[in-house]
Amino acid sequence: MKIGLYFGSFNPVHHGHLIIASHMAQSTPLDQVWFVVSPQNPLKPVAGLLNEYHRLYLIRAAIDGEKKLRASDIEFKLPKPSYTIDTLTYIREKYPQFDFSIVMGSDSYQNLARWKNYETLLKETELFIYIRAGFENIPTYPGARVTVLEAPLLQISATHIRNSIREGKSIRYLVPDLVKEEIERNHYYL
Repeated sequence: MKIGLYFGSFNPVHHGHLIIASHMAQSTPLDQVWFVVSPQNPLKPVAGLLNEYHRLYLIRAAIDGEKKLRASDIEFKLPKPSYTIDTLTYIREKYPQFDFSIVMGSDSYQNLARWKNYETLLKETELFIYIRAGFENIPTYPGARVTVLEAPLLQISATHIRNSIREGKSIRYLVPDLVKEEIERNHYYL
């Protein structure tokens, strides 16, 4: 089975994330796309980050019933901050029956040279890149297995959602209804 790993903070998960994951699962040879919830991204600040178990729960609520999408807590068991190359090593040992690839935006791909052991990652892992506005230039790396796709994108950011919550504005239509209800019930991001 071919699995696409879609790494992120998902703080919170929103329709933009879900559309990308679904598009990748439907438009590539990937059998499933796993949302890999990162407890701590080494390139992002920790401030304002909802507990990883709450973020995982919100994703599970958002994708309930989807056969090609799954939420993963694999990085919860690893040292923080989370480095993609370490997660890949661990997940390949744990699930040797699967072929793992990475799903990422062109913005992240342009920053790949800042990642830990990115050369090894490129040598060992196929990448599925979706184009994000302002990041249309796709760098080339010798030997890299990269598939570049257009994907339907919504200009939604988790930062905008968190700010809207703090300002008392509605987040309806930005996140699935179940996610909205959980955020409101538990007073997340206030």
